[in-house]
Amino acid sequence: MNRKLYGKFLLAYALVGVVSFLLISTLGSKLIQQKVVASVSSTLYKEAASIASNQGTKYYTDKTSLEDTYETIELLGIYQNSEIWLLSRDGDILLNSSMPLDEEHAEHLPGFDPVALGFDYYSVGRFFQYFDQDMLSVMKPVTGNLSLRGYIAIHTSMQDIYQQRESILAVVYILFAVIYAMFFLILLLFSFTVYRPLKKIIHGAKEYADGNLTYNILVRSHDEMGYLATTLNYMSGELNKMNEYQRKFVANVSHDFRSPLTSIKGYVEAIQDGTIPPEMQEKYLNIVLLETERLNKLTKEMLTLNALDNRGSFLDITSFDLNAVIKNTAASFEGICRNKHITIQLLMAAQTLYVSADIGKIQQVLYNLIDNAIKFSDKDSTIFVETTEKHGKVFVSVKDTGVGIPRDSIQKIWERFYKIDASRGKDRRGTGLGLSIVKEIINAHNQNINVISTQGVGTEFVFTLDKGKAPTSAP
Repeated sequence: MNRKLYGKFLLAYALVGVVSFLLISTLGSKLIQQKVVASVSSTLYKEAASIASNQGTKYYTDKTSLEDTYETIELLGIYQNSEIWLLSRDGDILLNSSMPLDEEHAEHLPGFDPVALGFDYYSVGRFFQYFDQDMLSVMKPVTGNLSLRGYIAIHTSMQDIYQQRESILAVVYILFAVIYAMFFLILLLFSFTVYRPLKKIIHGAKEYADGNLTYNILVRSHDEMGYLATTLNYMSGELNKMNEYQRKFVANVSHDFRSPLTSIKGYVEAIQDGTIPPEMQEKYLNIVLLETERLNKLTKEMLTLNALDNRGSFLDITSFDLNAVIKNTAASFEGICRNKHITIQLLMAAQTLYVSADIGKIQQVLYNLIDNAIKFSDKDSTIFVETTEKHGKVFVSVKDTGVGIPRDSIQKIWERFYKIDASRGKDRRGTGLGLSIVKEIINAHNQNINVISTQGVGTEFVFTLDKGKAPTSAP
């Protein structure tokens, strides 16, 4: 939301206030008046019905005199703040609570016709032109012996109705002013909690789009905007890390490819131009072969990591005997172990131990961990591979008694191309991708892997797998 849009929002807020005030003062005033008229007329009609059934009936049945009826109706008129009439069937005003009683000279309403008032129980007007201002009038017939005897009419000034309407409108205006002020405060709150933070977030997004991934959005609130800003800051940080990783990745790949390629090129050219005599060529051709194998291994591991980036999409989960896979994998290192006088000791929890996993990927994990243990183990040492079962999980441990890992390097060993100081290892041909592959494979299985290491004592890698079901034998 830019400043121009925010200004339009303020203008719209002001227009809503003006339109709302006009609606209240016109349509609202009319509706309130209708409600007041309906309420007052209902009350007057009930009072008229009560008077008709009591004083009116008693008068027409000669149970009370007109004077006594007048005294009662006069008091009721004062109490109701209205005029109460007793009318004959022909429209003669026999008594009027607001006028002295005159039994000899009763006023007559010219053109008196109750039907002309309509079918509503009340009417607003001058009641057959008797009054000089609008009145709210109700009229109730007085009956006796199943015949119409007369009417009870009650009139109240519309000025009283207007005063009640204005009193209610005053309350409505006050409430409107309070609500309008509250919404103004909400608008201010919106400005501080939404508009300004959102403006900073939009500016930050533009900075990220322009490639400035180090920009930090300064929104420290603990609401959705703060969470969004924190998320975007985290995203930019991760993207920046990814860019740094890509730069390091290209540098590492270039370095790891350039060194063997330089060696291969140099030795081949030396052989070709005769710098290396024929009797020495076999030695250097073997070096070229080793460097070629190193390039081949690096390429395969990079392809493996690329495939594992889509976690779980390349897994073929089956149930297999883990102990058999460990034995076969350990056997593949027999030649290397014999040359270095290293022993691999297998500690199996049972004769067979079935797990549910991708057998090819788990074999690669075991190969990389054992290969890593051999690289960093001294001669005449032992590597322990152990399997145990706890709480429905299978734990696999690969432990060596080698040089160990420095404390500040333990969390970095999972990074791609990260290598501990080569002088600590006996094999300097590593690619720095082996443990990254291990981590990715275990994560793809939704399992955990941990490392425990002490310099000069050794290192132990422990990972978990889900327990599998042993195949059922045929009957």
